[in-house]
Amino acid sequence: MSELPFDQVLRGDCLAVLRTLPDASVDMVFADPPYNLQLGGDLLRPDNSKVDAVDDDWDKFSDFAAYDAFTRAWMAECRRVLKPDGTIWVIGSYHNVFRLGAAIQDLGFWVLNDVIWRKSNPMPNFKGTRFTNAHETLIWAARSREQKRYTFNYDALKAFNEDVQMRSDWTLALCTGEERIKGEDGRKAHPTQKPEALLHRVLLAASKPGDVVLDPFFGTGTTGAAAKRLGRRWIGIERDATYAKVAEDRIAAVVPANPEDLAVMGSRKQEPKVPFGALVEAGLLRPGDRLYCPRGEREARVRADGSLIAGSLTGSIHKLGALMENAPACNGWTYWRFKTDQGLKPIDALRAEIRAAMQ
Repeated sequence: MSELPFDQVLRGDCLAVLRTLPDASVDMVFADPPYNLQLGGDLLRPDNSKVDAVDDDWDKFSDFAAYDAFTRAWMAECRRVLKPDGTIWVIGSYHNVFRLGAAIQDLGFWVLNDVIWRKSNPMPNFKGTRFTNAHETLIWAARSREQKRYTFNYDALKAFNEDVQMRSDWTLALCTGEERIKGEDGRKAHPTQKPEALLHRVLLAASKPGDVVLDPFFGTGTTGAAAKRLGRRWIGIERDATYAKVAEDRIAAVVPANPEDLAVMGSRKQEPKVPFGALVEAGLLRPGDRLYCPRGEREARVRADGSLIAGSLTGSIHKLGALMENAPACNGWTYWRFKTDQGLKPIDALRAEIRAAMQ
């Protein structure tokens, strides 16, 4: 296959279809594979009514060895099609997540985080013989241990979380109500449909607009719906024709966000590096100009080479700031101030002007 089949549900066995995709062609994989629940019979409520549990053939394997072989085969193909800076997300329950984790590590992926999806409305344990199973685990992994670059929108997630670092435990509701897709008979179209809120957060965290997201177990298309809404390209693989048709109809109805609304908070680490001397070169500060500590009681003069001098002390903006405060280190960009008609302002505001001009 010379070109990627963007924004399509590819019908067929996931392994067979994966092998048609070119090497290093997708930015992210989100996989919700069979959980191998190994149910021994019908699950009943206290009133003896049957629970609509996962008893489909696609979730049945003869033994753990068969499940492991299947897992390693599709994971190896996903690693092949990932770009060198791509990542994979795999979700599972206690039935299979430990086997998924071992396979991920054995195949050369490098685990970045495990994320706990804590369900705010879990299904009860009807028999009262175990704890209520109230969470699932997502494994987020880079393609290799040597991989230095991958997408992680840290600042965007922090803004999303009201300026608090995003934790690795996420409380989200199960897919219920109007979001739960039902067939003509009124029953769930798919037994394990994931909430779109979960995929929204995953995509917001680890992809960019225009990135290609692959889901080898597409089901009713939650990944594709979230990807379209967020301006990502998507590829879904699904062997069940009914699920595939539901996914296609669902995604066709999604209205994508406006491109200008998809930008996320940028990381300071990704901004162009600007040395303090560039402010002097640009004339935003001149040799002899005075800079002040945050409260204005101490000052230093700017020199032509971008260093500062205060009495017998000299050094960079960082070194001299540390000397002034008798501290082991100092961020000179936020420490030193320059005078304006509105009072003292951090020199970081001048650096922002340089960066704006560079962009």
